[in-house]
Amino acid sequence: MTKQPTQQWGSRLGVILAVAGSAVGLGNFLRFPGNAAENGGGAFMIPYFLALVLVGIPIGWAEWAMGRYGGRKGFHSAPGILGVWCKGSFGRYAGVLGVLIPLGVYFYYVLIESWCLYYFWKYCTGGIGLDPNTSVIDVQVPKTHGFFGDVVGAAEHGALFTNMHPVLVAFAITVVCNVWFVYRGLSKGIETVCKYAMPVMALLGVIILVRVLTLDAPAGTTGQTVQDGLGFLWNPDFEKLWNPKTWVAATGQIFFSLSVGFGVIINYASYMKKKDDVVLSGLTASATNEFFEVVLGGLITVTASVVFVGALLTSQATGGSMSLGFKTLPMVFAQMPGGNFFGAAFFLILFLAAITSSLSMLQPTKAFFEEALGIDKKKSTTLVTIWGLLGNAFVLWYSKGLTALDTIDFWVGSVFIMVVAAVQIIAFGWIFGLERGIAEAHEGAQIRIPKFFQFVIKYVSPAYLIVILIGFCLNNATGYVETLRGNVTTSPKLNVAGQRDLVASFPAAHGDQATKKLSYAWKQVDGTPVTLADADTKSPSFLVVEPAEPKNFVVKFELTVGDGTTTKTYPVAAEVDVESPGSARRTWVFLLLTIGGLVAVTFVGTRRWRAEGRDLDGRLPATD
Repeated sequence: MTKQPTQQWGSRLGVILAVAGSAVGLGNFLRFPGNAAENGGGAFMIPYFLALVLVGIPIGWAEWAMGRYGGRKGFHSAPGILGVWCKGSFGRYAGVLGVLIPLGVYFYYVLIESWCLYYFWKYCTGGIGLDPNTSVIDVQVPKTHGFFGDVVGAAEHGALFTNMHPVLVAFAITVVCNVWFVYRGLSKGIETVCKYAMPVMALLGVIILVRVLTLDAPAGTTGQTVQDGLGFLWNPDFEKLWNPKTWVAATGQIFFSLSVGFGVIINYASYMKKKDDVVLSGLTASATNEFFEVVLGGLITVTASVVFVGALLTSQATGGSMSLGFKTLPMVFAQMPGGNFFGAAFFLILFLAAITSSLSMLQPTKAFFEEALGIDKKKSTTLVTIWGLLGNAFVLWYSKGLTALDTIDFWVGSVFIMVVAAVQIIAFGWIFGLERGIAEAHEGAQIRIPKFFQFVIKYVSPAYLIVILIGFCLNNATGYVETLRGNVTTSPKLNVAGQRDLVASFPAAHGDQATKKLSYAWKQVDGTPVTLADADTKSPSFLVVEPAEPKNFVVKFELTVGDGTTTKTYPVAAEVDVESPGSARRTWVFLLLTIGGLVAVTFVGTRRWRAEGRDLDGRLPATD
């Protein structure tokens, strides 16, 4: 057996910043603004804060306590720690998902991280070539979308390698940085990066926020003000609250943002001492994350977007959580005085936020390999680097339509997180026992978990999770997204606003304002509805069934638009693109191979731990 050196955090502030750094990432600056804009702005914030109180903070506390207790048992990975808290092999093998999630998210997350570095470089060297004097709808939207498509290789599988796109250099730099800092360990690597990156992000974020809150949109743009942007984010459209999608999106955002159920907190907390405060530390890390997410991420991105491109274009910036950041904000920077500086600062924040998170994704897997296989940090770092590069290469190659990235993000980065969180909160409140769990959390705590939250942990959080998980699957694990884009031959111009949803942006000649809240009805000229059957691509796509190839076709229809007082009808011909967001077979095969490998390592580790006489089922008191 290889004796593993004991790792510890350099300071209490260090572990708080590391956990906050894990939570503060692309989800704060890309996913949160995109979700808020797409789901009604202020309406989204109501279920968002409810999810924070009912599941985010309670499960975070549970993970901190579970991790610290598991560390005193000699375990630092989710399989080992959940085996103790679930009192058996079920927890150990359920804990495999706690290793798969950070590793699987790393497969694509580091790619997005490299995109941020590449955009940062482009803005440092002059921007991405947008002319602020051109039409937003006709010129700038296609330009930003085309630039992003080239960077990610969305046109064809393997496009980045075929064209040897310079973003591959950014990718190589990003991977080297991640591997180097993880190899250096907790205090010299991850903690050091977070201690410097977090203050820099906060400083740059405040500078950009002050600039955004003092913006005046230049002539020829929307005419909307900062107050309009703030109102969009905070004034709720209560009709949106009747849509289950809003609640599902808000809860999913809390999970992804706080890293609960991610396998990271449980690993980080395992290196804490018995008397280290996990209650206050957990609350501090959550509060830090919310500052970056709501105050910086939301106010900067959503407000600036509304001021420069309008509420309609902001709300319809769908097509993934990255649309506002990579496609809409470049149009804002193009029109903003000093736009290249603020663009560079924004994407530097994204890169720093991403690297503090991606480091946390490698560490749990590295720790898992060390304790399960009994290898040293050099071998574990090499193994996790190779495995991570295989996943990166897979996602890089299968880049057409971002199919591999979206599939892994949906299942690993969304659904599996909720599954692990459900296992953890049930283990904490029911299997291990709520009283024992709370007593463990209160060891060394300067504050106590209120009785209200103890009730929430035992009853509300598990029920909430189960309901949301079912709703999440029903709302997302289905067939098709229908979009209309490009090649519109007549006015008005049409833009995508979500599934089966249209937004019209009218030229000034029509006397309509693009910022009006429009009602609409659409049909083909012959009177029949536009349906997916017209594209002849209605084949199922779920789990292991390969989706049909996207297909473009032209539909001629009439668009009736009303603003509450007048109604106009326009003949429109648009090119329609029907796509399936379902998972491709090849991606699921890759994920299943990854899961199989992690299960095998867990099996080997279980035999080693049992031979060493380790307490696998939590039947003995934890040592100090």
